[in-house]
Amino acid sequence: MSFLDKLNERYATKAMNGEVVPQEKIDTILEAIRLAPTSSGLQPFEVFVVTHKETKSSIKEIAWNQPQVTDCSHLLVFAAWDNYTEDRINHMFDLTNEIRGFKNEGWESYRQMLLSSYPQKDAEINFQHAARQTYIAFMAAMTQAAFEGVDSTPMEGFDADSLDKILGLGEKGLRSTLLLPLGYRDTDKDWLVNLKKVRKPMTELVTYIS
Repeated sequence: MSFLDKLNERYATKAMNGEVVPQEKIDTILEAIRLAPTSSGLQPFEVFVVTHKETKSSIKEIAWNQPQVTDCSHLLVFAAWDNYTEDRINHMFDLTNEIRGFKNEGWESYRQMLLSSYPQKDAEINFQHAARQTYIAFMAAMTQAAFEGVDSTPMEGFDADSLDKILGLGEKGLRSTLLLPLGYRDTDKDWLVNLKKVRKPMTELVTYIS
């Protein structure tokens, strides 16, 4: 099956059967998240993997009672930095220098440019920028899940403030942005499973400018 075949087979799973996804598949999905591109390479987010039954039940209550939250194998919670700080920016630049084994003058100049920009901005503006980075990693996770034959359901429908309290994200300087239940479809209960995928035709989606 080709990569595009995998994407065509993927859909927002509406019912999951509770079967546990092997850890090696979860690990590859998390690695895809880790490898996803982000603005300036800052990776301004963290991912929480929830398997604790009671915690998933609490999250379900503030996520429109969507059954996938509790019926999934693993629930991924994406949480963005609540602000860009000097410490956070410096940590990623220092990590880059450590891994590459040298300092680059241009890279250090770029560090100073970010330090003179982000920390001076309003925290909400910085959070919104960081939150958009989570969507890039989120798509990497869904794509890798499809490649692994694991079903998923992208979710924005939840009370973020309540979720932040459940997971104690505020104390970590984080705010939740997205949920991604991972598991396997329940074909007997999922009304969407046999319906054709609907997407705009290329003629409506893509315009060539040459």
